[in-house]
Amino acid sequence: MAYNPTEPFNELPNLSTKVDLNDARIIQVLIQAARNLGELNGLCATLPDPMLLLNTLVLQESRDSSAIENIVTTQDELFRASIDELSENSAAKEVLNYREAMYTGLARMQSQRNLIVTNTMIEVVQTIKQNRSAIRNAPGTALRNAQNGEILYTPPCCEDIIREKLSALEQFINENDPSGPDPLIKLVMMHYQFEAIYPFFDGNGRTGRILIGLYLVQQRLLPHPVLYLSRYMNYYRSDYYRLLRTVTEHQNWTEWIVFMLKGIAETAQLTTSKIRRILDLMTVLEREARQALGASYNPDLLRLMFMLPYLKIELIEKRGLAHRQTSSAYLKKLAGAGILIPNKIGRTTYYINQKLLDLLAD
Repeated sequence: MAYNPTEPFNELPNLSTKVDLNDARIIQVLIQAARNLGELNGLCATLPDPMLLLNTLVLQESRDSSAIENIVTTQDELFRASIDELSENSAAKEVLNYREAMYTGLARMQSQRNLIVTNTMIEVVQTIKQNRSAIRNAPGTALRNAQNGEILYTPPCCEDIIREKLSALEQFINENDPSGPDPLIKLVMMHYQFEAIYPFFDGNGRTGRILIGLYLVQQRLLPHPVLYLSRYMNYYRSDYYRLLRTVTEHQNWTEWIVFMLKGIAETAQLTTSKIRRILDLMTVLEREARQALGASYNPDLLRLMFMLPYLKIELIEKRGLAHRQTSSAYLKKLAGAGILIPNKIGRTTYYINQKLLDLLAD
C-alpha cells in the first residue's frame, strides 16, 4: 500500500538492529561525533560537582526545547521563576516543568534497571504537561503545515497499535546487540521512531528530546544528561522536519542520520567549550568573592551562584547558608565588588550572576 500522509501510518515499520548503515558519509561524521562526545564525557568525569553545572545546563535545554513548541520565555524570566515559588509567568512554568521531567525520567530509568520503557515516557510527558496524559486513544491527530493547513503526516492510531509500536521501540532501545549499529546511530533512529509514533496528544517533541539525554546516560556515553540538541534542531528546524519526512516517505535514513550526527558532534563540542568557560569563570569569581567577603567566604554560596544565577536574601536564608541579616550583608558585599548585579523588581531585589548569564547566552 502506498504511503498516504492523510491516513494513520499504522504500517510504520519497527526498527531493527540488523541494518546496513556503512555509508561513508555516516562513518565520517560518526567518528567526529564519537570523538567530540568522548571529550565531553571525559570532562564531565573530572568535575568535582557535576550537579552544579547540570542544573544550569538543563534549564538552558528546557528553554530551547520549549521554544521549538513556541513556548517562549526570556532567560531572565526563566531564572527568576526558578527561585520564585509563586511565579505567574506561565511560559517559564512550562519550561521549569521540562527540567523537572528530565530529572523524573532519569530517576525512573535508574530505578528500572537502567531501562527506558513506555512507562518512563508516560511519566516524562505527564511531568511536562502536569496532568495525567496517557497514550492517544482516539483518532483525529494529524500534523499540518502551519501556513496552509495541509496534512503532512498522520501518526499511527490508536492505543493498541501505538502500544505495540512502543513495545517494539523499547526492545530496540534496550537490546544489547554487539553486532548492531553504533549506539549513536541507534539514538538517531530511536528519535525518529518515537516522533513517528507520536504516542501522546501533546508533548511528544519535548518528551522525544528528553529521551535523547536519557539514552546517552543509559549507554554510558555521558555520566549525566548534559548534551542537548534542541538549539541545533531549532536552528535547522526546516531541515529537521524535512528529513524526518524523507525517512517516513522514502526510508531515506542516510541523510537523516548524517544530519543528526552532525548535531551531536557540534553540540558536544560547544558544550565542552561552555563547561570549560564556566569553570574558568568560577575560578575568577571565587578569587573575587574571597576578597570581598574575607573570613565570611562560604564556598556553598559560590556554588549557589552558579546553580541559580538569580539570588535573593530569602533564598540564602532558606538554604541555611546564613540568617537574613547576614545573607543581606553577603549579597551587598558581592554586589559592591561587582560580582553580582542588584536588580529590584517590585518589592524584591535580585542579585544576578550576570557574567554567567552572558556566558550561557553566548
